[in-house]
Amino acid sequence: MRFLVIQHAACEPPGAYEEEMRARGIAAERIEVDRGDPVPDWRGFDAAVVMGGPMGAADDEQLPWLTREKQQLSDAVRAGLPYWGVCLGAQLLAACLGACVYRGARPEIGIYDDVELTAEAGHDPVFAHAPARITTLQWHSDTFELPAGARRLATSAAYANQAFAWRRAYGLQFHLEASAELAATWLEVPDYAAEARRELGSQALERLAGTLYELGGAPPLARELFGRWIEHVVRPARAPAAAREPGAGAL
Repeated sequence: MRFLVIQHAACEPPGAYEEEMRARGIAAERIEVDRGDPVPDWRGFDAAVVMGGPMGAADDEQLPWLTREKQQLSDAVRAGLPYWGVCLGAQLLAACLGACVYRGARPEIGIYDDVELTAEAGHDPVFAHAPARITTLQWHSDTFELPAGARRLATSAAYANQAFAWRRAYGLQFHLEASAELAATWLEVPDYAAEARRELGSQALERLAGTLYELGGAPPLARELFGRWIEHVVRPARAPAAAREPGAGAL
């Protein structure tokens, strides 16, 4: 299999998801769109993995390439390409499906243990066997409405839509892929550190750094869910995906 990995920031790689791809021998072509990398035709891939970034899903005026990316991702998802979106990737998925993306009541930056699965998750091929409550890294200010026809899979008191699925596309607001080591590198990125201080207070980085050990169970769960998505969503979709011919669909 061959996956297209779209990064919007060098410091936000696929993490545990990449580990699972490597373990399964999946070829991943990684594109960093914020650095101007051209994105190849999505029709040449079995799935798309779309990661997070500091920009917003509606920042088209500042980042004109976002408009084209959203249009092409919309085409890909509606054509049936399996999609796994994380944080900004989830927000872009919602936007591509016509849902509103907007600033939430308060930012979530840090380790949270209040993400809960919904009843619908119990019938989902990816989330059915996940724990009812998840501890994970959050780093976002924006949220989104649930797209028409989507299934809400996870929620929290502060943000109703923490994970959802639409056909073969999945969006996760939270960063299960981030290990304590990966999260620690975010604290060294000046813009990320400044955001944490601004939203959480001057001692935020020290407090957050002291809680990163709580992420020990997140990467294994990320690999489990991602592996189930590969087995139950991507593999069944491979035959029609292989039948698509490359055309004028480059991002």
